[in-house]
Order: sequence, then structure tokens, then C-alpha cells
Amino acid sequence: MNYPSIFNDVIGPVMRGPSSSHCAASLRIGRICHDLMDGRISEIQIDFDPNGSLATTHKEQGSDMGLFGGFLGWEAYDERLVNSEMHIGAAGIKVKIDIKDIQAEHPNTYKITLHNPWETHQVIAISTGGGMIEVIEIDGAKVSLAGDCFVSLFYSKDKQKLKSYLQQSDILGEMEIHTEEGDFLALKSQSFLDETLIEEIKTIEGVSQVKQIKPVLPVLTRTNQTVPFITCDEMLAYNRDKNLSLWELAVRYESIRGNITSVEVLSKMNEIRIILKNAVETGLKGTSFEDRILGPQSVKFKSMMEDKKLIDGNVLNRIIMYVSAIMEVKSSMGVIVAAPTAGSCGAMPGAVLGVADTLGLSDEETVKALMIAGLIGVFIAAHSTFAAEVGGCQAECGSGATMAAAAIVHLAGGNINQSISAASMALQSSLGMICDPIGNRVEAPCLNRNVMAASNALSCANMALADYDHLIPLDEVIETMYEVGKSIPNTLRCTNLGGLSITKTAKEIEARLTQKYFYKNC
Repeated sequence: MNYPSIFNDVIGPVMRGPSSSHCAASLRIGRICHDLMDGRISEIQIDFDPNGSLATTHKEQGSDMGLFGGFLGWEAYDERLVNSEMHIGAAGIKVKIDIKDIQAEHPNTYKITLHNPWETHQVIAISTGGGMIEVIEIDGAKVSLAGDCFVSLFYSKDKQKLKSYLQQSDILGEMEIHTEEGDFLALKSQSFLDETLIEEIKTIEGVSQVKQIKPVLPVLTRTNQTVPFITCDEMLAYNRDKNLSLWELAVRYESIRGNITSVEVLSKMNEIRIILKNAVETGLKGTSFEDRILGPQSVKFKSMMEDKKLIDGNVLNRIIMYVSAIMEVKSSMGVIVAAPTAGSCGAMPGAVLGVADTLGLSDEETVKALMIAGLIGVFIAAHSTFAAEVGGCQAECGSGATMAAAAIVHLAGGNINQSISAASMALQSSLGMICDPIGNRVEAPCLNRNVMAASNALSCANMALADYDHLIPLDEVIETMYEVGKSIPNTLRCTNLGGLSITKTAKEIEARLTQKYFYKNC
């Protein structure tokens, strides 16, 4: 099993764009395509299945933008992303996008054919939620690559001879033979082979070329990876004779999973905290972006709150303000963290930072709370989904509320059982939430639902602190969320085909934004 990482799967990536499932994931897929072609691409054919979500959302929600940036080898936070279509054209790369039946089983499936004068390769990949990906096929051969390790593809007419050479020369070491399907031998590793060895392998009879694909995730996966637990029940059993706090268990999990020290884990999360704090401050200064439905509403909210013209809500009003600010930075192509997704990037961080600031807590306590949120997210990532295209908005804002509720309990001085209770109640309160963006942009009702999710988290945290009975164990609620998600109609899972997306006003907004884009680019 490829166990989730807090920094790969739950709180991350650091990115720009409206949707992690579309923007960050597509960029990572594009980066893998870039490496497969050694950065030399002349023409690209992209196919989306008409029954998937990408057929109706790939342009407005940022899949095209992310792919183009990835083909050019950029990072997900590159400031040039908003103009990636212009840059791909300037690079002389011809791109054609078609909607056709590709027999895709997953709603977020990318079929990409890459050409240059010397070679042609094909990649089929899926976006699995929160910026996570899986490459499922290369050149017709089945693979399973998540972008969390170094991958070497050795194309050879005699793969057995090549395999014997690698084994006899002891080159494999920590490398794992991933697949021998198709025309290549695929190896996974923690680093690439030495260039001298690569050149030596190229001289073996039958070896035609070697491709090296760099990881696109921040924490690598190693061979024979282990974790101390992967469900909430397993965690409680693991902790029975250790009496660790929930944040300490989170650090323990990520340290063992990623083979990194506790200090490194906390340092990584502090870097995330700084980016989240910067997003709040940036949003509250006011943001602007042309392809946008809502303006910078958090600025007025801040002014009215400071002038005491709002109903007194203290911590709740601060949370609303923070959530709004982060969402507005996302909508203006600023740098945010998908936590757990870009569409739900405001709920958990806004709630956690809002409570921490209201209570006057230290940065260290905020980092611990974020670690707790990340661990709860690990359980969701392992046994359900963060992708609205698979599970509706319950998978995004519902997950954000669940993560935040557990973290808030810690900030208030609650115990591990109360944190788990709060998480269970928050997810129970989110079941069935649909995903129906207005104007085909991940902006509204996403903002309202992020605020609702953060408010839900605060309420459930207080209920748990008062020892309300959550009744259903968190693991069972997570499993239920996944089953409920599968029962939500396709039209209500981020396809722009149902709910608020197809109201008269939403279609007028979408047409207005499309027309503005058309005239701008004429």
C-alpha cells in the first residue's frame, strides 16, 4: 500500500490556481510528460472523456493552465502560470485538445500523446484529489506512478538481458523493479543512477534509450515503506501504552512514513504555517483578478468587524474573515496551500489560524494543531477521497471541517478522544454535500461552503469539549463518506452539469466571463 503523507496527500501542494484536482495535479502530470520527452516537445494531443469531469471543466478550472506549465517544466506556484497558454505557444509547442470516448474509468482521466521529430510517447494519468496523481499507463504498458520517487525507464528489446545485468552488477541496491511490461523496464528509487552507469547501460545490446523522471511530490516514498498505523482505531491501539498526544502521533506517523526526523517534520509544517499566514495577510489587503466572480469581500468584513458593526461573534467572525481572505487569494491566482484541496483551502487553515490568533497562542501550538489536522486527513486520504469529482464537496469542505475540528480541540486544551469525537461529528454534519460551482469557477458557492465548514468545525469542537457523544467512530464515518460520495449523481460532482451550476444566473455569469476572455485574447 502507498501510505498517504501529510505533506503529499493532505496539506499541500503549495500552488496557484482555483483547483488542486485540476491545476496542481495537471501540472504534475505535465511535469512527468516533460521529463519523459527530455523537455523536447513539438506537438501534444490531449484527450478527455465526455463522461468525465474534465470534458466540461478543463479550461475554466485550470487543467489546461496546469498542463501547459507542467509541459514547460514549471512548479505549481510559478507566477507565470496564469499566462501558461501564451508561453506554451511562444515555445513553439502545438497543442490540440479533443473530447472523445477514451473508455476512462476515473472522472479525472488525462490521455496525453507527445511528439517531437525523434520520438512519440503516450501517458494516461488520473487526478485523485488534492493535487495527487497516478500515472496508470506509459506507452501502452500498465504502471502505477504517484510522482513520489525517482523513476528510470530503460527501453530495451531484451529486457531479461538488461534485468540480469542490473542484478549481477549490483546496481539495483535500493532500486525497485516496478514493471517489465511493454517496451521498457521501469525502476523506482530514492535517487537517479550515476550518469556514468547510465551511459554504461546504454551500451548494452538492445537498450535503445533511457528516460529519467523526477519526483513531483515533496516527500519521497521508499521501498518496503511502513507506517505505525493507518486508521483511527489502529492509532488508538498503538498509543495504548505510549500515552502520546495527537500531535505527537502525527509527527511519529510522518517521520516513520517519510523516513525523516521529527525536527524535519515540524520544520516542514512551520513552512506551511508561514505560507498560510501570508495568504491571510495578503487577502486582507485586497486582491484582484480579471477572470473572477467575487471581489475582495474580506476587506469590508475586517473593517466592519473592527468598527463593531457586525453581530458579536469574536472567534467565529475572525474565522470567517480568515477563510474569506485565503479563498480570495486563491481566486486571484495567489500562492495558497491545498489543505486538503484548493477548493477547500480556506476552511481548515482559516479555522485553525483564527482560533489560535483569538486565543493568543504561539506559532508552535499552531504547528501542532496543523499536524493534528494533517493526521486526520491521512485517515481520509487512505480510506476515502478528497476529490469532489469522486465524492462531491463533502470530500473537500467536509474533510476540511473534519481536520479543523480535531485541531481546534487541541488549541482549546482538549484531549485526544475529544479531538476524534469532534472530527467524527464534523464529518457526520457534512455528508451529502454536493459540488456545483457557479460560472464553472471554483469560487462560489465554494467560499460560502468553506465558511460553513469552518463554522461546523468550531461548533463540533465545542460540542466535543463538552463531551457530546459522537456515537459513530471516525473510521466508520470516513467509510460512509466514500459510499455516500459514490451515490451522488455525476451532475453534482464538479461537472458543471447540475445544481447551482445550471441556474439561469450561473449560466449568464459563465457566458459573461467566457466572452470577456474571448475578446481579451482576440
